[in-house]
Amino acid sequence: MHLIRNITYVFTVVTLIVSCDNETFESPSSSIDIDDVIELPQVFINTNGQEIVDEPKILADMTITTGETVNFVGKIGIEIRGSSSQFFPKKQFGIETRDDTGEDIDVAILEFPEEEDWILNAPYSDKTLFRNVLIYDLSRDIGRYASRVEFVELTINDLYNGIYVFMEKLKRDENRIDINKLKEDENSGEDVTGGYILKIDKADGANETIYTDFNAFASNFTPNGADGDQKIYFNYDYPKAEKITLEQRTYISTYINDFETALYDGNFADMEEGYANYIDVNSFIEFFILNELANNVDGYRLSTWLTKEKNEKLKMGPIWDFNLAFGNANYCGGENTNVWAYKFNDRCPNDFWLIPFWWEKLMEDPAFVMQLKDRWFELRSGQLSNNAIQDKIDFYETILQSSLSIDRNFNRWPILSTYIWPNNFIGNTYEEELRYLREFIETRVTWLDINIADL
Repeated sequence: MHLIRNITYVFTVVTLIVSCDNETFESPSSSIDIDDVIELPQVFINTNGQEIVDEPKILADMTITTGETVNFVGKIGIEIRGSSSQFFPKKQFGIETRDDTGEDIDVAILEFPEEEDWILNAPYSDKTLFRNVLIYDLSRDIGRYASRVEFVELTINDLYNGIYVFMEKLKRDENRIDINKLKEDENSGEDVTGGYILKIDKADGANETIYTDFNAFASNFTPNGADGDQKIYFNYDYPKAEKITLEQRTYISTYINDFETALYDGNFADMEEGYANYIDVNSFIEFFILNELANNVDGYRLSTWLTKEKNEKLKMGPIWDFNLAFGNANYCGGENTNVWAYKFNDRCPNDFWLIPFWWEKLMEDPAFVMQLKDRWFELRSGQLSNNAIQDKIDFYETILQSSLSIDRNFNRWPILSTYIWPNNFIGNTYEEELRYLREFIETRVTWLDINIADL
């Protein structure tokens, strides 16, 4: 994170430094001396009398400051974004940076690499305010790109709106999802092999359960445990549905079907003909680890991104949307520390969005399981150790408490001690919310240590 300025840290343990994506990320120890009061970046948006709606974006003015430093002044397009989060009064927003003529323009904001598409994420039901921040930081720590994030405070039309997380929108870009730019005339040979971005997610449009041949394609394999006619759908994200050619649609849908066929087949673990010929196994394992660590109730079935680079295998990730993870969901086992997230279908077979059969099948392959075990215990001795995770929580708590933004946020949104869907735990204070998260993680990783070892 790029958040802290004018602060002196005193470390009582060795700082973990992990290099990925050409950046160095530090995980500070839990002992932090603050010489100056932390000031979160302040985001001010003026809509000039217009209402922000869910499409289309309206033109507005945005200023971002940190203390006396002005980080950004300029035009933006802004709209409400999200799915279930739109029912919350604290809205999250999608933003495009624009020039004075209203055209999109790439800008480096808060030291993030230049781009034009950004998100102001609005933690609301997540009363710690940082479940997404935590898992994204952990993902980058283990070498998997996730959206860069920074805590900010947002004011819209002179009305304070609370703590937000300023973050990168996931998209094809050399500094985000770094895959080949697939052109409309690349329809054969190795040209057509990538890059692609797909999502297993709710359908685009007003009805999130209606998929069309235009914006998605369906798997030919029924999810395990389905008690109805549920299907798995793959949404086109890149190239966009309106730009992807027929030949490109045919290539990527055929590739997914060939992978699923190989995985479903009785010879699925064969090194010559099996599933490993189609997927980047390491990416699947680390995606599995992050979702299981958080017991993400949406994991594997919603907000699930896949990429296919030119001349390369299918990869899982980046991870996305963990606000209902780490025990913050009171349904389908999301509140439990002693269940497998990938076995969601066993607990909720009537849910419209189920998990592909992939994960159950992969766990039948001794080679996959052994590689999973090795990677899990390697990470548990470093980036995913109890101390490493708890130190991050200490760090976020210090940032938010020392900036006094916690009080401002919950004065604006007085929801402590109140049930907000789908809370499993309802703390009376912010400290109680943090304690619940800490204890959930400690109990969860202990269960995973035992049960991954026993696979």
